[in-house]
Amino acid sequence: MSLIKQCLDLAQNPKHTRWIAPLLLIADTLLSGLVIWKIPYTEIDWKTYMEHIEIYMKGEIDYRKIEGSTGPLVYPAAHVHIYRLLYSLTDHGRNISTAQIIFGFVYLLTLAVVMQCYRAAKVPPYVFPLLILSKRLHSIFMLRLFNDCFAVLGLFSAIYAYQKNQWHLGTLFYTTGLNVKMSLLLPLPAIVILALQSVGPREMMTQLMIVLQVSLGYGYPFRMQAPSYFSRAFQLTRVFLYKWTVNWRFVDESTFLSKPFAIGLLAVHVGLLALFGLNRWNKPAQRRSLREFLMLLKDEPRDQDHIAKRVTPSFIMTTMLTATAIGMLCARSLHYQFYAYIAWTTPFLLWRAGFHPIIQYALWAAQEWAWNVYPSTSASSMTVVGVLAVTVFGAWWGTRGEFDSVTANGGPTHEHNE
Repeated sequence: MSLIKQCLDLAQNPKHTRWIAPLLLIADTLLSGLVIWKIPYTEIDWKTYMEHIEIYMKGEIDYRKIEGSTGPLVYPAAHVHIYRLLYSLTDHGRNISTAQIIFGFVYLLTLAVVMQCYRAAKVPPYVFPLLILSKRLHSIFMLRLFNDCFAVLGLFSAIYAYQKNQWHLGTLFYTTGLNVKMSLLLPLPAIVILALQSVGPREMMTQLMIVLQVSLGYGYPFRMQAPSYFSRAFQLTRVFLYKWTVNWRFVDESTFLSKPFAIGLLAVHVGLLALFGLNRWNKPAQRRSLREFLMLLKDEPRDQDHIAKRVTPSFIMTTMLTATAIGMLCARSLHYQFYAYIAWTTPFLLWRAGFHPIIQYALWAAQEWAWNVYPSTSASSMTVVGVLAVTVFGAWWGTRGEFDSVTANGGPTHEHNE
């Protein structure tokens, strides 16, 4: 009986993650080495990235004139700066082995940051193996060399900095990731609400100014001489091809390309953000009404310190990852590289949902299967959308009682599932 108790404690007690996480990181280091060594590299976008950089290195800064074999340059300036460095380190992009090793280090660094985020949120040890078992995630980093890898590193570095109350540093990390790929616009509403409650309205405005100023700084060489920069780098109206979609394959192509379908998804996205924002993400502010919550933008509330104490590491991570999951659920088209944003998001949110561990693992396995089906099918795409929907609903349901009772000084009496 004592052995069973010890096993349960090992699986459920967050204190054990201080040694389990490093062991898993070491194991994944060996696995990543095997992936690079044994599995053939697959060319998708790397060659195009290098073609873009080669044109840029020749002095061209007009995004309209930077074209590669698979399309134009459509990523913000931090992407250009990062891949310019990679261009130099990999013999103008020709040394693929060196590139894979670099991306292996990026993967392991990102994994280490993700684990620290999970530890700060006091996630139990049984969840941690899900962070290293994804076949598709290893492929995205080490066999495909996608720029999403750097965006995800920026996202989780920001989460960890926010968890440590380092808001300026966190926003710098976030903005760097955003300027690699605009997918990081998805958690921005959550960051605004978190900052408003954690550091107050004035400092929240400072965070937004950091986002703006750092973005302008990254794009300075381009925007000063090429007005096409912002319209190309942050192209919100971009339409993806049906043949590459992973999430909406089960609808017909005419529906997928139709304007009502796009508007419908946008409406659901906005509706879910409003629903969570007004009923979940504002809980540290004791679920003020919309009018009262908006008043926080005007005046520093007298109970600001009490509100800030309720913005816990777990709450920060839940809020930002829920916003990301909502965006992925309502995206018109997800390509395979977008799994980089999902793979380390769903294990946490499934745990926060309060699902039984067996259900958590089953949903994770279904998701992993669906993202490894190529090309996508009706069944795999329904699974992708279904698991994301369950994840978002689970995050809603699992946090329904959070902060319902607080201590006299305004702090939470407990952490959900901890």
